[in-house]
Amino acid sequence: MTAPTLVICAVSAGVATPAEEAAAVLPNGWREALLAAGAGPIEVAESLDRLPQLGAPAPSQAPTQAPRQVLALICADALVAALRQHHVPLPCPVSLIGAPPAPALLAELLALGLSGWWPAELDAASAAAALALDRARWQRECALHDELQRARGQLDERKWVDRAKGVLMSARGMGEDEAFRLLRGAAMHANLRVGEVSRSVTEAARWAEAINRAGQLRMLSQRLVKLAAQRLAGVDARRARALQDASAERAMENLLHLASLPALAGPPVDAGLLAVQQAWATLQQALAVRQSPAALRQADACADTLLAAAEALAAQLEAGGARSGLHIVNLCGRQRMRVQRLTKDALLAELLGEPARLDTLTPLMDGFEATLRELEQAPLSSPEIREALVQARDEWLRLLRGLRGPGSAEGRSALARSSEALLDIFDRLTGSYERSLQVIMG
Repeated sequence: MTAPTLVICAVSAGVATPAEEAAAVLPNGWREALLAAGAGPIEVAESLDRLPQLGAPAPSQAPTQAPRQVLALICADALVAALRQHHVPLPCPVSLIGAPPAPALLAELLALGLSGWWPAELDAASAAAALALDRARWQRECALHDELQRARGQLDERKWVDRAKGVLMSARGMGEDEAFRLLRGAAMHANLRVGEVSRSVTEAARWAEAINRAGQLRMLSQRLVKLAAQRLAGVDARRARALQDASAERAMENLLHLASLPALAGPPVDAGLLAVQQAWATLQQALAVRQSPAALRQADACADTLLAAAEALAAQLEAGGARSGLHIVNLCGRQRMRVQRLTKDALLAELLGEPARLDTLTPLMDGFEATLRELEQAPLSSPEIREALVQARDEWLRLLRGLRGPGSAEGRSALARSSEALLDIFDRLTGSYERSLQVIMG
């Protein structure tokens, strides 16, 4: 079917397919030019409302065909308002016919995609030449737009490649050339462009870091109360105070980093982060008062609220990242929390005279042991990871020995030392998983 010419005029004559009838609304020269050129159907309408539907037919209907050309016989102001509803380049050339618009208005029309302005009083030959020129100008604008889009795409791809190379160089200590060869090889293997692989690598690194940081908030909720309990029990109180201040700063740093990641934003993650922020503010207030058994009990309740919120956020981030390797980052990060909670509950059971807290230790120990075995058997490994897992196993056995005597000063000191040593090991392990090629390139 021949594409129609669309005539926009102030008063619609309805939609008319016979060219002679529809062309009657046009000035003589323009009408003769169209009829002589065999322009096909000529449609008359009051506005450009038909353009947004192009290529989007209703079900069971044939695709809507773009007009071959649009002749606008309306005032320039009305045409400006109409063109503002459309994206440049327009789906066909649009020519304004009538009184000359003011220079500023003409400039705006051109920016909105107008192909040309012409007076109404043109003979047929001049009108035909004007239409041909506007169509050629529109085709040139489309070609330039396509070229610009390609250039922008190439620039955007180059940025993703540079970012991905930076991720690999930082995470794996490789050179720039080696990082690019790795990206190119992965792209060839996956039958994707290097830019697509680079974007995926960069986003995977962001997701992994976000999960690690959310997992740190899980751990910090328990560590802060553990350290407050150490201070109240007189277990290396000065060092515990310094570690407590450093933990609070670390929590704030993680919250600020997570809040600065709009690329990861979405309703579930946004809501989860807000819950974490609110829980953290409440815990801060509870820890700011002079510590006593009653204050410590209140702080522990606030810490458990933060723990639940941070656990939910980590799970939302893992699901949002939709990469299998992210699970191991979350799994390993949870071990840090378990160690801190074990030590905290053992100390609080003695300090607060609540022996029932010891009942929580068995499921925590079972969970830690099961996860440690899973990490030891996971295919996601490296010499660095295997060595850290051996250290973790040895230190875990020392912590279990310390759990047998939390009522003594020596037992409490052993617990404090082992919990911090295990925290350091699992911090390094989680970082290793976060930076592993399997997670980044997954």
